Amino acid sequence: MLGYHHGMARIGSGPVPSMASGERQADRIIVDKSDRRLELRQGDAVLATYRISLGGAADAGPKRREGDQKTPEGVYAIDWRNPKSMAHISLHISYPNEADRAAAEAAGHSPGGNIMIHGLPNGWGWLGPVHHLWDWTDGCIAVTNKEMQEIWSKVPNGTPIEIRS
Repeated sequence: MLGYHHGMARIGSGPVPSMASGERQADRIIVDKSDRRLELRQGDAVLATYRISLGGAADAGPKRREGDQKTPEGVYAIDWRNPKSMAHISLHISYPNEADRAAAEAAGHSPGGNIMIHGLPNGWGWLGPVHHLWDWTDGCIAVTNKEMQEIWSKVPNGTPIEIRS
């Protein structure tokens, strides 16, 4: 699998979308893990809603350590973007925060990291209609490639993201 990741990351998924105009951009993201839903919001208005897949152990609570396949819970921010990721473009979530690091360190573990909102693995976009039927990521939040194009254009860096159980 490691070879796939590095090779597909070099290939990427083609051009990235342009950013949407300011009035069409989200000022926050809400992720509801139990409903498997991601919402882009601007003020009180919901701009868009997406069905999502999470980490393979998503129902077992928040992320506590590297390799636990859990999706974090808490308030973070979108802090950078990857146009050539192994999964169709991705937005990085600022996990771990100081509290996450401290809790993992106290338990004697690494908190992990590299948690993203991303599309489907490059070359696997045809799974879009069914990807949400199971949780298959290592702790990330996955949407279809078309949805990821929309999210990329509507979410500027610095946008807060709240991930709820």
